Amino acid sequence: MDLIRKIHRNSLMLLFPLAAASAFIEWKKLPLSILIGGFLCLLNLRALAWGVQGLLGSHKAGAKLLFFSQFRLVVLFLVLTMLVYLKLVNIFGIFAGFTVIFSMVIVEGLKHEKGSGNNSD
Repeated sequence: MDLIRKIHRNSLMLLFPLAAASAFIEWKKLPLSILIGGFLCLLNLRALAWGVQGLLGSHKAGAKLLFFSQFRLVVLFLVLTMLVYLKLVNIFGIFAGFTVIFSMVIVEGLKHEKGSGNNSD
């Protein structure tokens, strides 16, 4: 869970300045869309970590994990579809928020792997 906290902290430190800088671009709703996309991605990451912990903690978690994963993806898709359909967000802002979080997952994962000293050679 320590890695998830680092990802959350560093993502938020990057997400808010990016949203503030995007306020100067003439696109409507871009800063809010970046924040919403980032928060949805962080919630999805948290739910994914919770699901994996449930899988590792129990030997009977197969069907439960499958249902939860499918349910999580359907809910995420429905929320994004509703926001875009009602024109409450800018789709490029949502993608920018997702990209920030995904890049922080990669960066923090690489830092964690490098710092753990696990060398397969």
